Amino acid sequence: MAATSAPRAESTLTDRYQTTVPDPVRKALGLSKRDKICYTIQPNGKVWISRVEQQESDPVLGKFLNFLTQDIEGNPQHIRAMSSDLASHVQSLTSGVDLDLDAPLVDEDE
Repeated sequence: MAATSAPRAESTLTDRYQTTVPDPVRKALGLSKRDKICYTIQPNGKVWISRVEQQESDPVLGKFLNFLTQDIEGNPQHIRAMSSDLASHVQSLTSGVDLDLDAPLVDEDE
C-alpha cells in the first residue's frame, strides 16, 4: 500500500510580515474575508492553524447597542427622520473618499 502525503500549501511573508492564506487552506478552514485565524504553537515548535469561531461581539459595543434598543423601544417618539440638509452635509463630507477594507495597511496606519 503506497503512502500518500498530506495536502500542502505555501505562502510568502511580505516585508511587513503579512501573507495571503492559500486557497486550499481557506477552503479547508471555511474562511471568508474578515474571518479570524487562530495559531496554536505546540511545544515541539509546530503551529496549528484554525478558524476562530464567531464569538460574542465587542462587549462594550453590545452593551451600547442594547442601550440603544431599549431607548428606541421605550421612547419611539424621539425617533426623527434625518433632514435632507444633514444628508447633504454628510454626503459632502464623504464625497471623494475611497475606502477599501481589504487593502493592506500602510506604515502610517500602524
